[in-house]
Amino acid sequence: MSDWSPARTAAEERFAAVFAHLGLVTEYARRRRAVDPEGIAAEVMTIAWRRLADVPLDDARPWLIATARNLLLAEWRRHRAGTTVELGEDHRAPELPSPIVELDPELETALMRLSSSDREALLLVAWEDLTPQAAAASLGISAAAFRVRLHRARRRLTRHLDDTETTASTHRRTRLEET
Repeated sequence: MSDWSPARTAAEERFAAVFAHLGLVTEYARRRRAVDPEGIAAEVMTIAWRRLADVPLDDARPWLIATARNLLLAEWRRHRAGTTVELGEDHRAPELPSPIVELDPELETALMRLSSSDREALLLVAWEDLTPQAAAASLGISAAAFRVRLHRARRRLTRHLDDTETTASTHRRTRLEET
């Protein structure tokens, strides 16, 4: 009996490296409230296979996240179109729904007070473990623009956390004084 196994093609080898990020894409979709995170991840991988030449060799994660983000935005627009009454044309860029994870309530409150672009900048670095350069690539902006966005987002988050902490502290103090 021989140990014959077909040799993998270069494309199959390359796709195997891309496919290794399936869990990252699934979790990205799950944390952003996808209706079917596994379906989004599968569709991203299907697109990656069809467009394999477009997927960067050095780090596929930004490309995969950008693709997942586009699919999530399309899903959100379909859902929104099916559940809202048209009140005229809305020319604003759609936002992804707020992420779903269990967080410290004060952190969650502070995050939800941020704009979706600030929140996404922070989460790409914190949850997806992307470098600022990779996060910028996933958003289709320059690394310099992303660094500015990230810096401002961190500053706003800190301010919101300080406000939340002050409010909570005042509330606790008031409750103690009332007893």
